[in-house]
Amino acid sequence: MPPDADTIHTPAPETQPEMPLDAPELYINRELSWIQFNRRVLEEAEDTRHPLLERVKFLSIFSSNLDEFMMIRVSGLRRQRARGVLEAPPDVMTPSEQLAAIGRELTPLVEAAGRCWQEEILPRLNEAGIRIHSYRSLPGEQQQALRTFFERRVFPVLTPMAFDVSHPFPFISNLSLNLAVIINDLRQGVVFSRVKVPLDILPRLVRIPEPEGKGEKTPEAALHHHFVFLEDLVASNLDLLFPGMEVVASYPFRVTRDADIEIEEDEAADLLTAIEEGVEHRRSGIPIRLELDRSVPAWVREILTTKFKLSQSQIYTPGGLIGMADLMELTAIDRPDLKDQPFLPAYPPSLSETESIFTAIRRHDILLYHPYDSFTPVIAFLQQAASDPDVLAIKMTLYRAGLNSPIVEALTNARLAGKQVTVLVELKARFDEENNILWARALEQAGVHVIYGLVGLKVHAKLAMIVRREGDDLVTYTHMGTGNYNAGTARVYTDLGLFTCDPAIGADAADLFNALTGYSRKTDYRRFLVAHGTMGTMRREFIALIDREIRRQETNGDGYIALKMNALVDKECIRALYQASSAGVTVDLQVRGICCLRPGIPGVSENITVTSIVGRFLEHSRIYYFHSGGDETVLSGSADLMPRNLDRRVEILFPIRDPRMREAAIRDILAVHLRDTARARRLLPDGSYERIRPDPGEEPLDTQRWMLAHRGIWHTDGE
Repeated sequence: MPPDADTIHTPAPETQPEMPLDAPELYINRELSWIQFNRRVLEEAEDTRHPLLERVKFLSIFSSNLDEFMMIRVSGLRRQRARGVLEAPPDVMTPSEQLAAIGRELTPLVEAAGRCWQEEILPRLNEAGIRIHSYRSLPGEQQQALRTFFERRVFPVLTPMAFDVSHPFPFISNLSLNLAVIINDLRQGVVFSRVKVPLDILPRLVRIPEPEGKGEKTPEAALHHHFVFLEDLVASNLDLLFPGMEVVASYPFRVTRDADIEIEEDEAADLLTAIEEGVEHRRSGIPIRLELDRSVPAWVREILTTKFKLSQSQIYTPGGLIGMADLMELTAIDRPDLKDQPFLPAYPPSLSETESIFTAIRRHDILLYHPYDSFTPVIAFLQQAASDPDVLAIKMTLYRAGLNSPIVEALTNARLAGKQVTVLVELKARFDEENNILWARALEQAGVHVIYGLVGLKVHAKLAMIVRREGDDLVTYTHMGTGNYNAGTARVYTDLGLFTCDPAIGADAADLFNALTGYSRKTDYRRFLVAHGTMGTMRREFIALIDREIRRQETNGDGYIALKMNALVDKECIRALYQASSAGVTVDLQVRGICCLRPGIPGVSENITVTSIVGRFLEHSRIYYFHSGGDETVLSGSADLMPRNLDRRVEILFPIRDPRMREAAIRDILAVHLRDTARARRLLPDGSYERIRPDPGEEPLDTQRWMLAHRGIWHTDGE
């Protein structure tokens, strides 16, 4: 953490040539940095230290990440190239240059993912008793059992679509898996048909039925699981779809479409209806990627390329399984020996089942660090508010609530109990729009006052406030966090949450909700740093904290900044960090994903170190620490240092002011992450990453394992 006097960095010698801090070579391209992040995800799939099914999970996440990158980022670059770009990125790469660079970087990465599956993970799954068979390799008895399954469960939902003079080329929906079927017809000769693999109603991996009369499984046999891919099952039974014809061959393919919803919010009479229409249009966006099996003949490839109006640079032949995101289905197999060891989250000792959570919060603030801490207190906070006769009002934001949400249930119960309940449901949460529309309507039906979001801004702040009558006073209890109010993701995302009844924070929360639900031009807040479009001051106040460390360095020589976040993209914030490094301030950054700052540049960023951790849990928390000679400031919240967070979202950063909680955040969470020598990678000046190794003779520190072993330590008083 803060450097000792003997290790304080000094400013670079004045003899070094100065480089303008807006020079393009000082900034890493955002999209290329994201590809480096997804490379680190793939490296987790390749890492044999992970249990086998956890490696499968990482491979699925890699593929899912790539799908979204193509649907949103690559499609956006193609639109920019077609329409013209209003503003160049800090690295000044044009859309065409970025697309070309993305293609160069992605091709070997996709091939590496295919090899990881085909040559590493699949053989080990077979060894472990999880076998994915080729239909043709199965004995006749099992083939017949699968054919019976096909006739009963698959055949009725298949619709072959011919392509010829009388049949136009069929519509292919976004990310659907399809078979290009080649048929030899005695009358027409060789013809082409498309069959959609029904993944919307059936799993990708089909269990091979057990032969009848085998009796109960032995314990050893229970460890074995046998599957075929659904597309293999369909391809092997195409004769039932095309009777009287010769099926020559079939080839899997998948098209990815532009899925970035564009809504003219100022012109939309009804935001909810506009979002619904945008979601519906997502499936039919412009094609931007075609994935093909390498065995596809040139003439079939030409048909698909022409019909989708794609260039050769948009064609991907991964050499392995198409659509590896579906491999997540394998993680549902009951094989604890192939998964991470489960654990019981800690429960703060200051909270008890016999005492009101409000009483505990009145004693002192409570800091939670999920998933090492249970998410139950957050649910209990709202459940107790729903049943407490002294609670008058509840206000909160919902960004991604998840399925079967206990949070939504508690809010509904609160309204039924007569509380005033106001919920801002952000309908524009990407790929959760449909789910959020359902929750918004359910809450409205219960009588909750629902706000759908703001025109031109996403409300990304994670905030809940409860107003409670206590004697003659009204006391506001507030929960703020870095993650969504989602009990499911709270088990796999690392996120901070803070309970407090600090009156100033309560007043800030009330002012922000008034701005969200009514009309307000408020810009000055007591404790919060707020991003709110043109009314937000978060960037300015954040840079002021960096400037404070520069002044401290100039006067005392001990300036220190440590920032942990998901992404660092904002040019003004990067420039301020460059200025801090140039002044001699030591800057430790831990950026999980995209980082556009180049560390280690002489005279600019040699005092900046950037690391990244990808591991069992998704590092999602934000901790912003400014030492200031011991007058420490620790901020947390939902905002990364990105233009979208600072300019196009409503965000808050909240201070951790309770001395015990602040010290715990610094000592037990942030400092430990910065010392990781097992999972962390270090960003190099050229934009690549290298693994951090422990010193000779030193045991590697795996932060997430350490947190599991010491979970709850941040609830102690440090004695």
